[in-house]
Amino acid sequence: MVTSMDVLYGLAERRGGYLTTAQAAEVGVSRQQLYYLARTGSLDRVAQGIYRLRRFPAQRFEDVIVACLWVGEDAAASHDTALAVYELTDAMPTVIHVSAPRLFRGQRPGIVVHTAPLSDVERTERGGVPVTTVERTITDVLTRSGQDLARSAAEQALKRGLVTRRRLQAALTDHGGLGQSVLDFVAPTA
Repeated sequence: MVTSMDVLYGLAERRGGYLTTAQAAEVGVSRQQLYYLARTGSLDRVAQGIYRLRRFPAQRFEDVIVACLWVGEDAAASHDTALAVYELTDAMPTVIHVSAPRLFRGQRPGIVVHTAPLSDVERTERGGVPVTTVERTITDVLTRSGQDLARSAAEQALKRGLVTRRRLQAALTDHGGLGQSVLDFVAPTA
């Protein structure tokens, strides 16, 4: 017999143990069941409409996961926040940047939501965190924060094998026509 907890574990596993009330409803688990499971200690309510299964440890980027779930299933950590998730910067930004391919009107302190085209191939997961790909992250950082931060991130990503020069070149060309002149700021790899 499959229990509500079995269904929730299957659902939350890919997000490090986190799920939303909407996701639970899609698999037949009601808000009342979630409330009961939270009261009895099987779930932790981490934000309005967002829960973490207790058997999963708290994640390093819990606040980023929660922000992405709050924005929606198609959202991903982006910009400076994605750099932190990939460990391509030393500091976590003061706000969490999340991108979604549709308009999102909600507001929460400490979260900046960017509305931008974001295809499935520009999103991935890293440690349970939905995040833009390295290539997309670097192009977003270049557009928003400038060449210094983007250069440093690109050099580290190339050195660590997180991206190839060819994939980065294609992303820069496709994303706003930034092209070769922008990639020239990254030293060629040996």
